[in-house]
Amino acid sequence: MSVSESKKKDTSTEEKIKSAAKTVFYNKGFAATRTRDIAEEAGLNLALLNYYFRSKAKLFEIIMSETFAGFIGGMKVILNDEGTSLEEKVKIIAERYIDFIIKEPEIPTFILTEIRNNPDGLLKRLPIREIVNESVFIKQFQEAVEKKEISEPNPLHFLMNLLGLVVFPFIAKPIIMGSRNLETEQFNNLILERKKKIPIWIKAMFTPV
Repeated sequence: MSVSESKKKDTSTEEKIKSAAKTVFYNKGFAATRTRDIAEEAGLNLALLNYYFRSKAKLFEIIMSETFAGFIGGMKVILNDEGTSLEEKVKIIAERYIDFIIKEPEIPTFILTEIRNNPDGLLKRLPIREIVNESVFIKQFQEAVEKKEISEPNPLHFLMNLLGLVVFPFIAKPIIMGSRNLETEQFNNLILERKKKIPIWIKAMFTPV
């Protein structure tokens, strides 16, 4: 086997382990997951998993960093886009994050669990303060308040309502589906309808009467 083939094989195995770890961590969280669970999900022996990743904590750190980088990093790009208006940002967030979570439906519960279990660690890892306090979105929001285009002066209410409308249905998915005996496809179709409705609801909430 050539050196290049060996490296390719190593990378393939590493990615296989990370993919398995993501599946298990998303469903069980850190505390309930055993390294053996990940090895079984990956179809590998435990010794090989330990060879690539020295501990469950190390592997979890990688999975969590990649998950939050995708979720929060995308938000940062949208909120700092000087070429889109406040209204357009709401539309883009609703569309992109609904599509994103439909593909990875376990992410909201995973994030919620880690926020509850390790809030200080997440604040150190993620640029939350930068996103909230220094973004183009905040400047646009403040300008809209000054022009009396928005009735609520606190941008946190705006962000909480927007993210709540996008994310909460996925967290409450079993209850929502059970209340109307919905299949997964029906639930997803219901959620996709919200891409157009959420910007309308947000505008109605914050536009002065």
